[in-house]
Amino acid sequence: MLIKSNIFLITGAAGFIGFHVSLRLLSLGARVIGYDNVNEYYDVALKEARLNELKQHDCFSFVYADLADTTALHEVFSKYSPPVVIHLAAQAGVRYSLENPDAYVQSNLVGFVNILECCRHYNTAHLLYASSSSVYGASEEIPFSVDDRTDKPISLYAATKKSNELFAYTYSHLFGIPTTGMRFFTVYGPWGRPDMAPYLFLESILQGRPIKVFNNGAMMRDFTYIDDVVNSVISLINNSFALKQKDGQPPYKVYNIGNNRPEKLLDFIAILEELTGKKAIMEFLPLQSGDVIATFANIDELVHDTGIMPETLLRDGLAKFVTWRVNK
Repeated sequence: MLIKSNIFLITGAAGFIGFHVSLRLLSLGARVIGYDNVNEYYDVALKEARLNELKQHDCFSFVYADLADTTALHEVFSKYSPPVVIHLAAQAGVRYSLENPDAYVQSNLVGFVNILECCRHYNTAHLLYASSSSVYGASEEIPFSVDDRTDKPISLYAATKKSNELFAYTYSHLFGIPTTGMRFFTVYGPWGRPDMAPYLFLESILQGRPIKVFNNGAMMRDFTYIDDVVNSVISLINNSFALKQKDGQPPYKVYNIGNNRPEKLLDFIAILEELTGKKAIMEFLPLQSGDVIATFANIDELVHDTGIMPETLLRDGLAKFVTWRVNK
């Protein structure tokens, strides 16, 4: 796939999606500048292992810094003048936002505005940034469409992600900065996040520990394999160069990045049981505050604009995930 830029700034490069996007761009011959504070929200050793993989590439450079550090950010933009910024760094996690809201304010709000300001002052050609399926809140209208209302978030994390979209729209409108928001739907796969259900469930099954199954298992998720996510991000990089201000509208777009195929949570666990040859011990619990019962991505806009469709069936993706975990 042809990449029309040869240098990318990727924030959150030590994170799950940032790592995989960085690897793909490096494989395509691009230069990648990674930016991450490698915080302790989950296992730092996993983040360091991802970085070690990236550092094996001559075209990868890394900046260890926080998004709230405006001096560090300006130094990076001044030194590299990245034409494309892929902003994937954020304080993640729905439930943790109830415990430590300040971390979300600093990273997801202050940090995002800092990124926008740098894009504005250093003439970035395009900003792609991570949003989340959480912005749809408790909506019962499924599948979720990018045209749906998203003004009733039910977690602080979701509120920060919706705020990102609003800030991006404003900067696109005021300063003509092309921005593309990506609403990710439950991403899983090798090198995945240990705080997310796919990793937590697999780890518990392998170790014979109980799995906490919320809402008594009556939940559905649009599980999206990491390779399909990366394909979508890369396609939007190429598509972004055609994103122009027209008809009085700012150069602003938001897409759902999902599998377009919701799966029952109990079916997901059953597949893990088959792949591991171990029975899950399930502890059924009520719905937790901030959780939603179902997610389902309408990806019509993504398919129309990029031609990209998810290719990985859940069983195939989980098989690759289990193989990686068992052999790591």
